[in-house]
Amino acid sequence: MGQFTSVEARIDAAAHRVLAMLPQSGPAGALVEFLVFGIKQGWACLFGGLMLAMMPLTRLWWPDGIGLARYDLWFVAACLIQAGMLAFKLETLDEAKVILIFHVVGTAMELFKTGAGSWLYPEEAVFRIAGVPLFSGFMYACVGSYMARILRIFDIRFAHYPPFWMTAVLAGAIYINFFSHHYMVDLRWVLFGALALLYGRTWMHYRVLRYRFSMPILLAFLLVALFIWIAENIGTWSHAWIYPNQQDGWALVSWEKLGSWYLLMTISVVLVTAVHRPQPLARTIDTTPLVGNVPST
Repeated sequence: MGQFTSVEARIDAAAHRVLAMLPQSGPAGALVEFLVFGIKQGWACLFGGLMLAMMPLTRLWWPDGIGLARYDLWFVAACLIQAGMLAFKLETLDEAKVILIFHVVGTAMELFKTGAGSWLYPEEAVFRIAGVPLFSGFMYACVGSYMARILRIFDIRFAHYPPFWMTAVLAGAIYINFFSHHYMVDLRWVLFGALALLYGRTWMHYRVLRYRFSMPILLAFLLVALFIWIAENIGTWSHAWIYPNQQDGWALVSWEKLGSWYLLMTISVVLVTAVHRPQPLARTIDTTPLVGNVPST
């Protein structure tokens, strides 16, 4: 973690040459940090942002009679985007592994949830398994891609991170509850409590440009879940998928789904940390620019 790909290293070096000419302190310096934070977040969301952008664009304009379903276009485009990110060294092989894991885990959940009527895909597709178009697995992979990329782009370190096996047990319980609550009592509130106990002392420390900042990891989960909920509203408006109450017309996605995404963040983090183990914060914090902490190839 904390290392850029070779292409990102060149981009980062060029960016630092420009940023070095900007104010380093005071309100102007704080504004520079804020802008860099936004740019880095956008870069971490590269795959998810491209996937999400296709949905409203094709909802607003889609030619009739071209013999290609939107869902199939999204699936092919997702495959090409992934291949391009690897070919142009905008993504590492480890991140591709994380995306593959998310795709498998997400598709399995999609098959069950659509069968249970939790949501549905209203359009046709050639690339599908049962009622689930294959692009849907990439929507979970977008979360995995973001989580993996943000670890190195912000050089995230952790304090008081719980043992991996504990997080894996909790993630497994959360994943099972997504299925089992259809047949028994929904244990999400018990899981929220377990989540608070396990991660309550954990802080994440992230590097923007010149400085490190800190945040409770539970707050970070909430912020990411909120942005996923916003993206879900864009997706359902675009008819990428819809909930039963949206069949007669679009409506805002229930706030209850924010809790579901919050729990999903635990699964996301555990899957990513299975590949990239959490790194502790060093006793002496390095304040030099990250441009030197890059691989040569």
